[in-house]
Amino acid sequence: MVRNSRYTMTKIGLISDTHGTFDDKIKHFLDPVEQIWHAGDIGSLELADRIDAFRPLTAVYGNIDDHRVRSVYPKFRHIVCEELSVVMTHIGGYPGRYEPEARMWIEKVRPNLFISGHSHILKVINDKKYGLLHMNPGAAGYGYQGVRTALRFTVEGDRVAELEVGEF
Repeated sequence: MVRNSRYTMTKIGLISDTHGTFDDKIKHFLDPVEQIWHAGDIGSLELADRIDAFRPLTAVYGNIDDHRVRSVYPKFRHIVCEELSVVMTHIGGYPGRYEPEARMWIEKVRPNLFISGHSHILKVINDKKYGLLHMNPGAAGYGYQGVRTALRFTVEGDRVAELEVGEF
């Protein structure tokens, strides 16, 4: 397949709510990615360092993260990958039910992709009102949700492609 040469493709792994867990099952699923994005509740700065040693880490802190994690990672983060504008936070809600601060960020930045965690429920929803894709990768760590989940996808220009779900 011939690809438009104005941009490259970047493989992203998206996780949240690890709560201190980054085991071989998650590593195996994330092995093909170039970067890992973490939507909060990492568990510790030591775990963040382990993830970053595996693949470069871009993260936000979550409600269970201590002051050490919060001193390194922000509550909200705006990044641009390829041509894709991304806003990420831990407690952000979802289309039709965004938290007020998340809605402020969405209205200010107008991202293509809004990422949140916290619910432990995997969701991928097109938000027609804001013209964005919302992703919540569920929880990669252990918790009440039963099945642990993560996402991986390719960023191609300003869009998400090749979206895959991992269940552990």
